[in-house]
Amino acid sequence: MKIIIHGGFFSESSTSQETKTAKQQALIRIAKQSFEYLKNHSAVETVVYAVSLLEDDDLFNAGIGSQIQSDGKIRMSAALIDGSNQKMSGVINIEEVKNPIQVAKVLQEYDDKVLGGSGATNFARKHGFEAFSTEIPQRRAEYEAKLEATGTGTVGCVALDKNGKLAAATSTGGKGFEIPGRISDSATVAGNYANPYCGVSLTGVGEDIVSNATAAKIVTRVTDGFSLKDAFDKTFAELKEHDGFAGAIAIDKDGNMYHQDSYPSMVFASFDGQNTEVFN
Repeated sequence: MKIIIHGGFFSESSTSQETKTAKQQALIRIAKQSFEYLKNHSAVETVVYAVSLLEDDDLFNAGIGSQIQSDGKIRMSAALIDGSNQKMSGVINIEEVKNPIQVAKVLQEYDDKVLGGSGATNFARKHGFEAFSTEIPQRRAEYEAKLEATGTGTVGCVALDKNGKLAAATSTGGKGFEIPGRISDSATVAGNYANPYCGVSLTGVGEDIVSNATAAKIVTRVTDGFSLKDAFDKTFAELKEHDGFAGAIAIDKDGNMYHQDSYPSMVFASFDGQNTEVFN
């Protein structure tokens, strides 16, 4: 069993060392807590659990810590993919839901698996997700001051369970100040993808990630026999040709974990029951 999570990039010029340390500590805590959960749950259940914990922490740009768009509203996106059957579900630009990843999980059971805008929000309400204001004072202050701060924040998780099954989940509060209606990579196979061979979650600039088809490329290459490292190296070399901004985490079917970013520093943590790794 393995688990790896990410909390976006430390890209804010104003981010204090205290905040950086707090993010690192939060990731270590969530990685270990999620690994304990993984012992008795599937990979799919665990990635939703881990991403929900990240959405509940306002240190990260997802859920209650989400960025505010140019019209003053918060819209979030999230996706889940079950590597064993490659069923992907997600929500795009959903509003006033504390845990978008949990709505994505409900959609696994529907034929229409990816919903956007008011359709996603209405679906959530019909399934018991009450209206929840995700705005926090810090994000409002950034918006009012027009500080285009994070721009590269997303959270994600990849897990390998005791039955050898993989899953990936990703959630984002957007880049902040974007045009309403903009679609990020998080609810696409470019930013979140898994199959029986590999699972990947991305953070960074969504347009760069989508243009490079990043997650899908990495997973496809591992499926075709590449090692994780080689799949990452080739895919990030292609990203570099266009000066793309991205970071990725992954686990393959053999339990190998890997991460890479094009511009430092993505923050992530991994745990395998004995060893914890945290990086920024």
